[in-house]
Amino acid sequence: MQLPRDIWIGPGARQQLIAVCRGHGLHASAFILTGPRVYDVVTHAILRSLEDAGYAVTCTCVDTASLQAVQAAKTSIEAANPNLVLGVGGGKAIDVAKLSSTLAHKPFISVPTAASHDGISSPRASIQDAGEATSIQAQAPLAILADTDVIAQAPYRLTASGCGDVIAKYTAVHDWEAAYKHTHEYYGAYAANLARMSATLVLDNAHTIAQRGEDGLRIVLEALISCGVAMSIAGSSRPCSGSEHLFSHALDRVAATPALHGEQCGVGAIMMAYLQKQDWWRLREKLQILGAPTTAAELGVDATTIVDALTLAHTIRPDRPTILGRDGLTRDAARVLAEATHVIP
Repeated sequence: MQLPRDIWIGPGARQQLIAVCRGHGLHASAFILTGPRVYDVVTHAILRSLEDAGYAVTCTCVDTASLQAVQAAKTSIEAANPNLVLGVGGGKAIDVAKLSSTLAHKPFISVPTAASHDGISSPRASIQDAGEATSIQAQAPLAILADTDVIAQAPYRLTASGCGDVIAKYTAVHDWEAAYKHTHEYYGAYAANLARMSATLVLDNAHTIAQRGEDGLRIVLEALISCGVAMSIAGSSRPCSGSEHLFSHALDRVAATPALHGEQCGVGAIMMAYLQKQDWWRLREKLQILGAPTTAAELGVDATTIVDALTLAHTIRPDRPTILGRDGLTRDAARVLAEATHVIP
């Protein structure tokens, strides 16, 4: 079981980097993987602080979270042979840093610049392979430095997306429990309750988060990090990824322009909660308060695309039982579901 050893959340959290590195005996060199959009915002300052502290630093920008990008990063890391790898940025940079550092056998520190999904703390990386996203086991970060001064500068849409990803645990845990009861699949109550608690935290504090202040941002970050820890404890993504994530992955395949991951998972959670006979209307109401999408139009797709994704979703991970069942939904059933939950008119 791999868990982060240091978690810093708050204004100026990135300034703890040198102390964290030295506290873990990482003194000499660092390799930074970052995104081009955040280099001037925060990465350059981190690079300079490391150099001023005597570290030899190599920095590379990544544009995509693909297997090719991971392999290129691994090769560069092995050539530089640093003491540690830092992922600074959004999902792409952190996922590439997470997996490439795992393959290169180097410790990894996560420095997120947005609160858009639970990848900032999870032991899994979402990587594009042949144009399709796949979740690959990697290592959990040694430390997480979530600087709210930096994250607050990101578009609020990214934070709302992170809320959707957390709320999705509400249905993911229900799928996991049902699978345990019907197939005797391994079920970890602690991990499940941690993921469920994270979803409840965001649902109960939707109004505070929607105010876009420090308190709300901290709630979202703590929930996202807790979800990553839940996956580390479970040894899989099971407590955090169920039928709603299958819908999101299917939508990635069929939509001309997919929305953000957390946005899609939030809409998926509304529909899957309906199938699970849970209070789907509460999820919908809270997502609306948070300013996250609850309809096909708000996701930027049409009704047919939603139906296509719903009928495809059960094929994404046939080894993982969910409320969608082995045979999935017919087109008629999918349309009725989407209409009943007001996802499509």
